This record gives sequence, C-alpha cells and structure tokens, in this order.
Amino acid sequence: MAAEAPCYTVVFEDTTESPSTQELRASLEKGTDEDRLDTLRRIIVSTINGNPQPTLLMPIIQYIMPSKNKQLKKLLHFYWEVCPKYDENGKLKQEMILVVNAIRNDLQHPNEYIRGATLRFLQKISKDAELLEPLIPTCRSCLEHRHSYVRKNAVFAVYTIYREYEHLIPDAPELMQTFIAAESDATCKRNAFVFLAHCAMPKAVEWLISVYDQLTSLDELLQMSIIEVIRLDCKNDTTHRPRYIRCMFELLNSSSHAVKYEAATTLTTLTQNPAAVKAAASCFVNLVIKESDNNVKLIVLDRLDTLRSKHGHILDGLTMDILQVLSSADMEVRRKAMSIVLSMTSNRNVEEVVLFLKKQLQQTQEREFEKAPEYRQLLIQSIHVLAVKFSEVAASVVHALMEFLGDSNNPSALDVVAFVREVVEKFPHLRQSICDKLTQTLTEIKSGKAFRGVLWILGEYVEDLSDIQATFQDIRKVLGEIPILASEQRLLDEADGEEDKKEDKKAEGSGRPKVLADGTYATETAYTSTNSARLEAVKAASKPPLRALILGGDFFTGSVLASALTKLVLRFDDLTNDRPKANALRAESMLIMTSIIRVGQSKFVTVPIDEDSNERILNCIQTLSELQEKSVVHDIFLKDTKAAYSKMLVAQEKKAAEKKEAESTKENVVQVDDLLTFRQFSKKSADDPIDYVEDLGKATGAAEVREDFISNLSRISQLTGFSDPIYAEAYVKMHGFDIMLDVLLVNQTSNTLQNLCLDFATLGDLKLVERPAVYTIAPHGFQSIKATIKVSSTETGVIFGSILWDGPALAECCVILNDIHIDIMDYIKPAYCSETQFRSMWTEFEWENRVNVSTNMTDPRDYLKHVMKSTNMSCLTPEGAMSGDCDFLSANMYARSLFGEDALANLSIEKTEAGIVGHVRIRSKTQGIALSLGDRITMSQKDSKSSIYSV
Repeated sequence: MAAEAPCYTVVFEDTTESPSTQELRASLEKGTDEDRLDTLRRIIVSTINGNPQPTLLMPIIQYIMPSKNKQLKKLLHFYWEVCPKYDENGKLKQEMILVVNAIRNDLQHPNEYIRGATLRFLQKISKDAELLEPLIPTCRSCLEHRHSYVRKNAVFAVYTIYREYEHLIPDAPELMQTFIAAESDATCKRNAFVFLAHCAMPKAVEWLISVYDQLTSLDELLQMSIIEVIRLDCKNDTTHRPRYIRCMFELLNSSSHAVKYEAATTLTTLTQNPAAVKAAASCFVNLVIKESDNNVKLIVLDRLDTLRSKHGHILDGLTMDILQVLSSADMEVRRKAMSIVLSMTSNRNVEEVVLFLKKQLQQTQEREFEKAPEYRQLLIQSIHVLAVKFSEVAASVVHALMEFLGDSNNPSALDVVAFVREVVEKFPHLRQSICDKLTQTLTEIKSGKAFRGVLWILGEYVEDLSDIQATFQDIRKVLGEIPILASEQRLLDEADGEEDKKEDKKAEGSGRPKVLADGTYATETAYTSTNSARLEAVKAASKPPLRALILGGDFFTGSVLASALTKLVLRFDDLTNDRPKANALRAESMLIMTSIIRVGQSKFVTVPIDEDSNERILNCIQTLSELQEKSVVHDIFLKDTKAAYSKMLVAQEKKAAEKKEAESTKENVVQVDDLLTFRQFSKKSADDPIDYVEDLGKATGAAEVREDFISNLSRISQLTGFSDPIYAEAYVKMHGFDIMLDVLLVNQTSNTLQNLCLDFATLGDLKLVERPAVYTIAPHGFQSIKATIKVSSTETGVIFGSILWDGPALAECCVILNDIHIDIMDYIKPAYCSETQFRSMWTEFEWENRVNVSTNMTDPRDYLKHVMKSTNMSCLTPEGAMSGDCDFLSANMYARSLFGEDALANLSIEKTEAGIVGHVRIRSKTQGIALSLGDRITMSQKDSKSSIYSV
C-alpha cells in the first residue's frame, strides 16, 4: 500500500461555461458563502481533471481558509487533498506553511465536529510526511478529548500516520495500549483494537486475554474485530487456540447475526471436533430461519452445504431443523434447503423427512399462498428422489402422491406421473396396488400429458385377466358412449328435434327482405346461424375428461390410448383360452380406435386429426385385426417398449453415479515444479482457514496470471494499414464483464505528432468506460494506450473509431480504424437443465431464429458436434436416444451466458442423397443472443465448406 499512488476519480466538467481565472478569483474574494462554495467546487473538479490552476492557491488561503462556514471547511479539506503541494523541484510550497498552521488551529478547535472532520482529513494526506510532522503533538492530544467522536477519529489518524511513517510516532503501540485500557466508549475501543491488531499483534492478544470473561457483553463491532484478530493469530502457531475455541462457542450465542455467522465460520476453521462442527451448523440453521434477507439466507445455506460436504454424517441430526427453512416464501431458498436435506437424508431419518414433506404437500392443497404450485412441484420432485433412493418409503408415498394426478397445475401432475412410472418399474410388488389406484383416479385427471403417462403405465403393467377387464371398464367411463361420432350426432339431432317446430314457426314469419350487392332483394332466415349455435352448444356440453380431450383436438392422447388398448388386448389374448371374451375385447378396442379416427374427420372436433396420429391408430387396428399372424409386432408392443424404458432408467442411474463419483474423486492438479505452501505441511486439524486477503486476490484475478503467448497473438487485431502515417494494432482481452484493449501506436513519419487522440465508439451493448488521453508521439516513436469497455449482454458488439492529431499548420489529420468484432463465444458457456425446464423455457421465450442447414458433411452426428463446438452449447438429448443407424437426427442444446441469459436450440436434420438438410431453431428471451448464435452457426457452416473445398 505504501508504494501506491493516490487514486482520484475523473468527474464530469461542464466546459461550456468555464469562467476565467480572474472571474474565479473575484468570486472567491467578494462572493457570498454560496458563491464561494460553487467556485471552490469548480476549482476542485478542474484540479481533479488535470487543470490545477496554481495561481488560485493564495486567494483560497486568503479568503476561504479564515471562513467559519462548516461546508466551506469540508470542501477545503477536499481541495487540500487534490491540490499540488510541491513545486517543480519536489519541495513543499511556501504557502503550505499557512495551510499547516490552519489545520493545527482546526485540530484545537472547540467544536468537536471540526476537530473530528480535520482528523479524518489527516488520514487522506497520510503520505505527505512534511505536512504531518508539525501536526503530531496536536493529533496526540486529541486522544484525550472529552468527546468520543474526536477520540475515535484521532485513533485512526494515528494509525494511518504510524502505518506510513513509523518514525513520526514510534511509541504509537504503547500509546494505544494505554488508551484502550482507560477508554470506555465502544467505538473508540474497537478502533484502538484494530490498530493493535495490524501494528502490534502481541499487544492485541494481550488485551483480548485480559477481557476474555467479558466477551459476550462487548459491542458488536468490537466482537467482529476480536473474531478477525483470532483468525489472524491462529495463522501462526499460537498457544491460545483452546481459549479461542471457547471464545467462539460463547459468541455463537450473540444477539448479532453478523457476529454469529463469523463466529460459526471461524469455529470450523479452528477445530474439527464433532461437537464444534455441530454447534456451528446449528447456528447456521438458526440464522437462516431468523434472518429476513433472502440473500443472507442463501449465503448461509451455501456455507452450511460446504460444512455438510466436509463433515458428512455429523450433521444428520439437524436434518429436521433444516426442513424448517421451507417456511420461507422465497423459492430459491426453498430449493437450496431442499437440496441440502436430500443429501443429508439417510435410512435413519428418511421416514421423518418424508412425513414432513407429505404434511407440507397437504398444506399446499388446503390453503393458497404465493407460488404454491411451484412449491408443490418441488415437494413432489423431492419425494420422488427419496422414494427411489429408499425403497422402504416408496409404498407409503406413492398412493399419497397419486392424489395430485388431477392437479390443475400441469407440471405437478407430470412429476407425479414420472414418479409413479419409475416406482412401478423398480418395485414390482407395488404394481398391482398402483394400477388399481390409477384406474380409480382416471376421472380426476385433466391434463392430456398426464393422461398419456397414466395410459402408458396401465398398458405396460396391468397383467391379470380380471385387472385388464376392470381397466377397460374404467377407460370406457372416461371415454363416454361409443361410437363417439354417432353419439355426438344423436345429441345434435335431439337438439334439432326439440326446436324444429319453433324454428319452422319462426321461419314463416321471421323472413325479412335484404338488398343484395347487385340491387336485388332476398329473404334472410336464421337457419344457418341457429344450426352452428346448436353445434357449439353440443361441443360445450359437459363430457367425460378423455372424451373432452379427444374432441378438443388432442389426438396424440388418442393414439396413446389406442396403443395402450392394443397392449391390453394382446396380453389378454396370451393369458386366456376364452376366445369369445378375447374377441369381444378386441372388437371393443377396434371400435374405440375407429371411433377416434371418424370423429377426428368430423365437424365435432376443434382441430382435424393429424396424419401421424391417424397412421398410428390405423397401425394398432391392423395389429389387432391380424392377431395370430405377426408375432414380431406382438413383441414390439409387449416387450420392447418396457425394455426401452428400463434401459433408459439404467442409463440415468449410471449417469448420476458417474457424476457423483466424478465429484467425490475430484482432485486439484498440481504441477511438479509448483511451490509448496506451508499450509500443505501443517496438520489437517480443521477446515481451511479463511483468508480474506487471499480470497480477494483470487476473486480479482491477481492471484495467478497465466497467459499463453500464442493465444495472445491470436487475439491481436490490426487497426490500420502498413502505409498509413500511424500503424495501430490492438490486443483484445476478455476479463469477466470487461473488454481490455491494449493498443500499440507507431508513428511511421519523420514528424512529431501532437495532440494525438484515439477516439473509440461502440455498437451493441458495449460501453466505453473512459476516453483515452491526448498524447504526443516522437518521429518513429511508439505509444501504448489502454482502454476498457463494459459488456452488459450477450450480443455481437462492434468497436470502431479513429485516430486524430494536429498536422502541419494545425490542420486536423485523421485515420479511420478497422472494426473490432467482439466474439460472443467468450461469454457463452455450456450448461445443463432438465427436459421439463427446457420445454418450459422453449414455450416461454418469444425470440426465435431459424437457420437452414447448409453443409457438405455427410454424417448427422458429426454436424451436431460441429454445431455444439461452434456455439459452445451442450447437448441435452441422451446419447442412447441418438444411437443406432438412422437418417434422422433431432437434438436439444442449451447454454447460459455470463449474464444469466438462457439460449436454447433444437437441431432437426435428415440425411438425404443430396447431403444433410434441415434447420436449427434458436430461442432466447432477448433478440440479441438468438441472432448472434444464428450468425455464428452460419459463419461456421461457411468456414467448414471452405475448408473442405481447400482440401
């Protein structure tokens, strides 16, 4: 810190009305206090921006310094901080003697505010030893002032002076030790303790031990400083560690949440004793429950999760306490708490956890509150995970969850279906009861997706003859009268019959003349409108749920129903010798299927039946009509689909196991010639110590800077031509949300280029942080200029600009720079999400960019890899779904930007004789990222083509 130059902020200065030096002098001499304030403010801004106006120093001393106005005194402190205090030879200006005398008078002022403000000002000029030296005795005397405001600022003034120039106050540690022993004000004590902690650690520890028994009664700020000192002292081999541990235990009961958090965090770094770890974890849990700020809750939960990952089953007893966090209204907090609970649940507490989650699930139904559907979905997903992981609770929760199949919130119902499908596959002994319960809840299901899942389960896992017949009866209940078309037509005819006479009478007298376009007359009647109204009334009449879905145009559900009925008939036919019953069941199924096709082609449906559903239902009818002929088709229906689902579950479990193993065996790669730190030699008796200085260095990127020379060269952009008067090239470096431009300018002429300015402008969501200064470059000289540009979103940005300088006879010369295109791939990273989340975002996002495939590649999988590589997106479609020999390929891809923007993509391609055809659809919430990724794919396709042609 001692070697660093003071840092000043560039303040905007309005140069349109810049008064002259004489006007400023006159205002300082004759103006009112308000005028003087405004004038002094102008002078300070001008000085900060590089125009110090040294001739005004004496007028300021003459007319401003004697003023008793407190605002002027405060502003004057700012001026003394930034004004030039030394002459060209580096010696203190003579005028500064008057300034020092005025500061000394302010340090002896009877008003405590002026004394305190002046002491704070001394901390700002702590690098000017010549100014400070005459003020030391006065500064020391302020430590004995009656008012605590003066004393606390005097402590920090002494601290900053001692830190920079120890010889000015050599006895400062002893002075502070005496001061803290006699001081009664909490803030003054804390400031003096901070001084001792940074300048005389043994004295700080000595005072800490002397007040050891009073720690819990001390002020919050002082307790925080004590925790910091303990942390610093424990980096060394201290003999006071046992006392410190007891001290942290006591501070866990502090009334301040900040002290509790720091004490619990520090305690885990001092010891790995199970009692200490459990006490710290318990403190974290209480903090999460009592704290109102959701950001704090998430931070503490992260710390708790880290503690759990390191100390395993020690925290298992706190599982039920962590569940209390679910009472929070914020969904992010609930999700974080639930993930911790799921990782902590074991055979010993799984029943308690599941019971609590079931009660919470019941509450979401009984009373409505904010985000109840999302919370219900989270609970269902969590119970799903626990039931699959611990088979002993599966039977107790599966029936409770099936009550939510009729939930109006579609995602919750789908989660229940996914859960039931997995349980019924993994636990064969539960299949009978689950299928019975599913058939009973068919009338309550409202969603087409839920119906499809339930029908698939019934088609696969209903295996007894009596159960198959019972399932048929329940399906008929939710389907209504068969055939559908005939029954709907009859309802319409009945409605026509009831009103025929009324309509006839109305038709006789209700006709009225109407003038047509050609001037002739015609009679208008209400027949047509009445018929369409009756048809709409028949459509709107109350119907069984499955029938309503089919008439509403959901023929995909109709095709799933046909497939389920086919499986049930085939299984019934295999199990029974009663041919009449088997034929009756087959005939009934074929009637239902043909009824779906016929009504799909009639006027009673909202949307006509699509070709895919029509073809699939016809395939099912053909299978049933040729029952004894094609055994291969039977195997497809009865065995292959179930085997495919089993294979998918095994693949998911394998993937989860691999992920868990990768996390558990993750190691830090250390190079052979890396230096070993002393921490690696020390005994692992506690968690890693928290070193905020080290953490700050890592966060700001100052810890390790490893740059690859070759990659640096690839990022250099040439801005001007070799024949231009100035050659310019820029090294473009991405650093977080900033773009750093390091521009090298070369004067290629034999003239000195004066007032040279590099002027940048941006296009897109880029913002220039500061405008580069004006330079003078010698003949054939070099100049390096740095510029910083902020990036606020993932859009393809362009940086352009020009170089301006004064030529002969002060004529302005200019060179236009080449554009620098910012690659958005530096801000897009591969990410993963569930299929449900992908579909939800796909529906929600409104911006879509469709890119047609144009490539010379012949393998669809190679093209998928090419797109993934060029867009930094990850493939969400499982490898198993894309395996095998097929000319079609469809895959979902996902990525996230550093700014939290989601990017979705769907690749649908087909291999033909002419090559690969198809398209890539990209969706995002904002237009920029969709267009940028589309441009990226288009450019990569051109590059791949040109590389193939060049080969």
